[in-house]
Amino acid sequence: MSITLYHNPDCSKSRTALNLLQQRGIVPKVRLYLDDPPTVDEIKQLLGLLKMGARSLIRTGEVEYQHAKLANPTLQENELVDAMATMPKLIERPIAICGHRAVIGRPPETVLGLL
Repeated sequence: MSITLYHNPDCSKSRTALNLLQQRGIVPKVRLYLDDPPTVDEIKQLLGLLKMGARSLIRTGEVEYQHAKLANPTLQENELVDAMATMPKLIERPIAICGHRAVIGRPPETVLGLL
């Protein structure tokens, strides 16, 4: 089973999700998405796997969210995706991907649903 984990080691939920997978003998491919930001196309693919719109994947509590005025309801999907591609800190975490399925690990135990 091949799982990719979009991971932020500074995030407790992300660390917990990684530990939960490892405790079950799964060594996911870890993508440190803050160091290796996803492209616009990758974010669009993630949204498709997650079956959600861009606004649902954005962390609204981040300073970047406020400064970029992303709460503006008139912003289009592509504008939100572009913002996440240029400011990856805005992307909700962790995200686990297995094949054609993906989940946001909030709570972290959600990643176990991919097993």
